[in-house]
Amino acid sequence: MTAAAPTEAEVRRLWQHLEVIHAVTYFAPAVDEALREVGLKGFWMGYFGSRAAALGAVDAAVVKATFYSFHPAKVDRAIPEAWRLAPPARILAARHESVGRVLRAHWAEVDPATIATAAALAVRAASTITGEGRPLAAAHRALPVPPDPVDQLWWSATVLREHRGDAHVALLTAAGIDGCEAHVLQAATDRVPQAVLQPARGWSDEDWRAAQERLCARGLVDAGGQATSEGDSCRALIEARTDALAAPPYAVLTEPERVALRGALEGLSAAVADGERLPFPNPIGVDRPPTGPS
Repeated sequence: MTAAAPTEAEVRRLWQHLEVIHAVTYFAPAVDEALREVGLKGFWMGYFGSRAAALGAVDAAVVKATFYSFHPAKVDRAIPEAWRLAPPARILAARHESVGRVLRAHWAEVDPATIATAAALAVRAASTITGEGRPLAAAHRALPVPPDPVDQLWWSATVLREHRGDAHVALLTAAGIDGCEAHVLQAATDRVPQAVLQPARGWSDEDWRAAQERLCARGLVDAGGQATSEGDSCRALIEARTDALAAPPYAVLTEPERVALRGALEGLSAAVADGERLPFPNPIGVDRPPTGPS
């Protein structure tokens, strides 16, 4: 059967499910504990160290560029000290082992065939990624595909979300929107509140006000910090283009296979969201995974 091109709505819905599965990496206490056990100090060193470890022991400048939306000082406090405390390979091993343990606990009552189906389809999609212009996706794609379906599904979710995220960063920078401005615009369009975004990404009140003033001068937000119609359109276009650029990996799957993948992911992502009590809204910007027909 010939694979039909996935729609942007399909791609966004698959991302919502896969992003929640990947998100245990940041929200599960067991993962934070495992990273501390290998020597990393505090949550944010664990975050930057474990997410960047696939790139190797790179300096802070590389992490700032690829992670984009964090205050540079937040990265400087973690990198390169993380590599002195634990080599990237050891950090990756701790991350993968602890994430797998968390997911197995949440999916203990799930039919293994459901996990196997989701993993097989997601691996096929993620394995098509070659990484041009997408450094984080390329780095994670280069890691070996694990043998176990639970680990395979997390590996695929990670590759696919970094593929999407790299494109999103490229689109924001192409639109002339810097890291702090990206969050100000997101809050201005009522996607995620400032109170959730600003402290998580390390921007000060002064940084936030200055970014708001820059966006106001461009006509993207008003004096009160709310998005203008132009700001709404700008954000919507970036989101739509992000969905479009995230679509190619899923084109290897037929439409029935994408439906099967989405169906398998619904229960799996819901179990994670409920089991970890994931916060919605959150700094990642993903909503609670939808259920039922598109």
